Amino acid sequence: MIATAAPHLPAHPPPVHEPVAGNYFVAVYPPFSAWDSEQVSALHKALERPAPEKPLGIYVHLPFCQKKCDYCYYLSYIAQPAVVVDQYLETVVRELALYSERPGVKGRPLSFVYFGGGTPSSLSSTQVRYLMDGLRRELAWDGIEEVTFECAPRSVRWEFLEALRDSGVTRLSMGVQSFDDELLRLNGRVHLAEDVVRAYSLIRQADFAWVNLDLMCGLLGETEAQWRESVRRVIELAPDGVTIYQTEIPHNTQLYRDVKAGGLPVAPLSWDTKRARLDEGFRELERAGYTVVSGYNEVKDPQRHRFLYQDYLWRGTDMLGLGVAAFGYFGGVQAQNEVTLEEYEAAVARGEVPVKRAIKLSARDQLVREFVLQLKLGEVPVAPFRARFGVILTEVFAEPLQALAAEGWLTWTAEAVQLTRPGLLRVDRLLSRFYDPQFQRTRYT
Repeated sequence: MIATAAPHLPAHPPPVHEPVAGNYFVAVYPPFSAWDSEQVSALHKALERPAPEKPLGIYVHLPFCQKKCDYCYYLSYIAQPAVVVDQYLETVVRELALYSERPGVKGRPLSFVYFGGGTPSSLSSTQVRYLMDGLRRELAWDGIEEVTFECAPRSVRWEFLEALRDSGVTRLSMGVQSFDDELLRLNGRVHLAEDVVRAYSLIRQADFAWVNLDLMCGLLGETEAQWRESVRRVIELAPDGVTIYQTEIPHNTQLYRDVKAGGLPVAPLSWDTKRARLDEGFRELERAGYTVVSGYNEVKDPQRHRFLYQDYLWRGTDMLGLGVAAFGYFGGVQAQNEVTLEEYEAAVARGEVPVKRAIKLSARDQLVREFVLQLKLGEVPVAPFRARFGVILTEVFAEPLQALAAEGWLTWTAEAVQLTRPGLLRVDRLLSRFYDPQFQRTRYT
């Protein structure tokens, strides 16, 4: 259970520099900036090894949008014609076919699939069925545990939901971000609050096993009253799960360019303000019967609503990244695909796995990776790491654990490392304290 009570913090905690701009959310270790093209061969070697007895997942990047949100840093293409999208989907299926013949993949059933974007719900129902049928031809979906599909409120249609349900989607995640129309417009969203209500009604009628709604705290111009109203509205809808992200200002976003140019109508909110609002959102959801299960996620039933894509990936499971700029993790190698549509499609057309850069993780790297990612769950048991790596976490990370405990961000016992509530609210800011020295001060991207 994640601690909810704030500890007695030191009277004068160490000063922490928290830049307004830059990446906050940690998705990988070692950082992206350490990956390079010379290590792509390590992925090919991993694919040639016999298939291991462990779960396999795929992530499918669908990079098409009606409009790019001001804070979005994911690769996307705006308002593309159907012929471009059709060709891309064909390429994604061909990419999986390239993997499916490799010894490390061939014959392995899938445990989970995640469709992200971009705006995956910008696909037509015909395109959805084509993509799903094509992926199923290449790898068995029998016994698959979770299929997640992201959607945006304005693009949700009944025939589209039918196509998802018929194709085996079990978890639908919709990006709401806010219920305040003024805020949505100010941050470049294309939907309004009424679109959320309409879409959510259709989604519930379609009867998916698990519906998740995303909120963002600390949007540009957000007031405390607006945040509280968004939390109230999402609780009123009663989804199975809620994800809350703290707004970042990565360097490759329109929001950052506006910050740099001094063209914002209001100043970005501080990290302390965003953490306070995240905490308030957590507490309101807990009062409504939800359980906080990570630094971002709350669910109604932790046993039934396990986010397997996240749980498996953070515990070292293999995942193939399909699509332009997609990330994967396979056989201890992290990899990213070509980052332009032209280069990605050309590589697949040549019969090549379209990987642009990679990094081979040592046993030590894998240990650090799994520990820092699982720390986002709020509690990391010691026993699985002893069984998997032959180490005792509290000894391996003794120095940063002691320092972070003295600052009030975590506690530990012989059984587990546990974040305090203040630690959980800032978990991504703490993770680099566990990095090995060569990655301590490197750029994240």
